[in-house]
Amino acid sequence: MVKVTVPASTANMGPGFDVLGLALKMYNVYTFEEIEEGLIIEGCPEIYRNEENLVYKSFVYTAEKMGKKIKGLKITMDTEIPVSRGLGSSSACIVGGVFGANALLGGGLSVDEMFVIAVQIEGHPDNIAPCVYGGLTASIIEDGKPYSVQYSISDKLKFCALIPNFETSTAEARKILPKVVSFKDAVYNISRVSVLLKALETGNLNMINIALKDRLHQVYRSTLIHECDRVSRICMADGSLALFISGSGPTIMNIIIDDSFPNKIKDSISKLEHEWEIKLLEVDKEGVKVENLSPEVIV
Repeated sequence: MVKVTVPASTANMGPGFDVLGLALKMYNVYTFEEIEEGLIIEGCPEIYRNEENLVYKSFVYTAEKMGKKIKGLKITMDTEIPVSRGLGSSSACIVGGVFGANALLGGGLSVDEMFVIAVQIEGHPDNIAPCVYGGLTASIIEDGKPYSVQYSISDKLKFCALIPNFETSTAEARKILPKVVSFKDAVYNISRVSVLLKALETGNLNMINIALKDRLHQVYRSTLIHECDRVSRICMADGSLALFISGSGPTIMNIIIDDSFPNKIKDSISKLEHEWEIKLLEVDKEGVKVENLSPEVIV
């Protein structure tokens, strides 16, 4: 039996569309146990307790890559990461399944090899990389292979997520984006990503605010998020100097240094039409963790 703990992640981060990702201290925990036969999935809604479960599909995909088979599997889930809210829930499921299969079946894959497999399943690395490696990451794909590097991020920075009680579809959020962008807008984003990485390292909130500006995706995706403008105005009025859409939304993320910020916005946020959970998060710098719960398990 093995336990895999995977952090949440926020991707894009303003101008870093499909490139930047950050791991956060909100976790999904998956326990994998070999059984005599069949599939048992616990800890999730009934609709996901079948072979279409993303954790299970990722486990099977990885097992096949390793040339391994398992007669029966029990997966137990303890999840904190909300589904379809722009906080990397699907990437957490995939990473959980990949690392769970390697540990339970004694695959002997390296972390980098499992990263590649996880990206093959997900299709893009921006959420997968922080889930695997932790901290702040930037990723690219070259000749079909993903690569990722880590950047330092200031310890004084914290993240206040505003998580609504409605979902957005990643597919719809991509469909709404323009097929062609201007050279000027491309340069606008490239320059800001370069500055943003250094500003996050130093914790310079004023520079982070400037560098978070984007012309490629947020202006379009904000139209899919109910009350996006109102939430943004409330946050800025109460002292937020840096905010962005987390992933494809609908979560709106503030970068802060003031622990009292959640209390400052609480009253105004509670008066909105939709419910918005206010969650203060810190950076996870370790990434996915695997624990052996049985002495006979081979890693």
